[in-house]
Amino acid sequence: MRNFSKSKLLALRQCPKRLWLEIHRPDLREDSEATQASFQVGYQVGDVAQRIYDPEGLGAVIDIEHEGFNRALERTRELLLSDQPVFEAGFAANGALAFADVMLPVQTDGERAWRMVEVKSSTSVKDYHRDDVAVQAFVARSAGVRLHSIALAHIDSTWTYPGDGDYRGLLKENDLTEEAFARSSEVKTWIAQAQSVDAMPSEPAIATGTQCDAPFPCGFYNYCSRDEPKALHPVDWLPYFGAKARELAAQGIIDLAGVSDDLLNARQLRVKTHTLANTVYFDAEGAAADLSPHGLPAYFLDFETIQFAVPIWKGTRPYQQITFQFSLHILDASGQLEHAEFLDLSGDDPAQSFSLALVAACGDVGPVYVYNAAFERSRISELAIRFPHYSAALREINERLVDLLPIARERYYHPSQQGSWSIKKVLPAVVPELSYDALDGVQDGGMAMEAFLEAIHPKTSAERKAQIKQQLLAYCKLDTYAMVRLWQVFAGRTDMRL
Repeated sequence: MRNFSKSKLLALRQCPKRLWLEIHRPDLREDSEATQASFQVGYQVGDVAQRIYDPEGLGAVIDIEHEGFNRALERTRELLLSDQPVFEAGFAANGALAFADVMLPVQTDGERAWRMVEVKSSTSVKDYHRDDVAVQAFVARSAGVRLHSIALAHIDSTWTYPGDGDYRGLLKENDLTEEAFARSSEVKTWIAQAQSVDAMPSEPAIATGTQCDAPFPCGFYNYCSRDEPKALHPVDWLPYFGAKARELAAQGIIDLAGVSDDLLNARQLRVKTHTLANTVYFDAEGAAADLSPHGLPAYFLDFETIQFAVPIWKGTRPYQQITFQFSLHILDASGQLEHAEFLDLSGDDPAQSFSLALVAACGDVGPVYVYNAAFERSRISELAIRFPHYSAALREINERLVDLLPIARERYYHPSQQGSWSIKKVLPAVVPELSYDALDGVQDGGMAMEAFLEAIHPKTSAERKAQIKQQLLAYCKLDTYAMVRLWQVFAGRTDMRL
């Protein structure tokens, strides 16, 4: 009988077909970059958890990759006879196996027992975490472990890093002992179901659906959807139409042509109409009127940020968006275009230097155009709180922000946008000669984050760091130049050569 890992049982909970494929056709799995990145975050949080729960370094770590499965289980049994913390302890029993993030010895009724802690990189307890903990508790207890309690520890996003490697307080525990212990019969049922799925001669006949994305994006989606009808104009191009799109898909309606106009709001109807007709919608008068109150000089601003599940800079919080770069195009009163920029790849917290440079570059008057103002406005407000000395000047910049995104949404649509108004979609539609595809190395925000992390890594060579710097500068500069050109088209300023 196969022992099913916790991850396999959770795969079953998501979709029996996913479990079958993970067992029999793992080669078909294609994890997205976001999924792979989440794995890396999880490893990082796990490493810090060991330091939190074993500050004196007296614990032992089971390394299944190097020790092998059998030795890992054997060594776990040996270590649980001691009084030291054990990390990645392995258990196998009743058709399942699990590895516990943290096992801490406790005394109860004069005897040694164990407190288990499962560590997650999320900022709250999710429903699937409860399934996770139920499996862990069942397997450990079935293996004979005297389990006193089990908790789930997640990131506390309100905690502020005090510096000097002190991560006490990063994790917030939730005791799930009573719930987890009460679900043993459920876990037994899952194991039995997994055995049945495993024994099937071929994959279960399950169509794609909402289970493909919840609670995780499934790496087998491309395989499972390969023979399904493909829409020429998919319904999911309609903005804010997700729930209705799933309802229509259940009825066999997957193309915009089959969607009744009565189900659509004005923006959705615009997307449908101009996509099917392959025509461009542009309310030039409306766009110009929207921009007419704002004169010159004008500033066009974009930020790049980084976030860490485990903060590395004093005074920052988990997952806080920390600004490390800006680009600013400045259109003066005579129509001349200038450019200012900031980028800090030193590895030190860039926020204070960023604030000083931003205040100096933005001047005192004139609109500051951004694309999706909520993002920049939030970052500026956070900087104003962190650095009171620049607070007044930063808040004045916030008061001058003008958002181009709602103007684009209301006044412009090109079929190539496929229902999206991200600047990556709008720019090549409005200004065809400009494209992010021509950039070298960094072409979107996710790539910018990855490039920044590589640049500040101590092992990155000076030559590679210089290359990354140029790529980041070019990418962010295009973002703000894109806004300049969008402004030019929307404002009807054909008199300017920009």
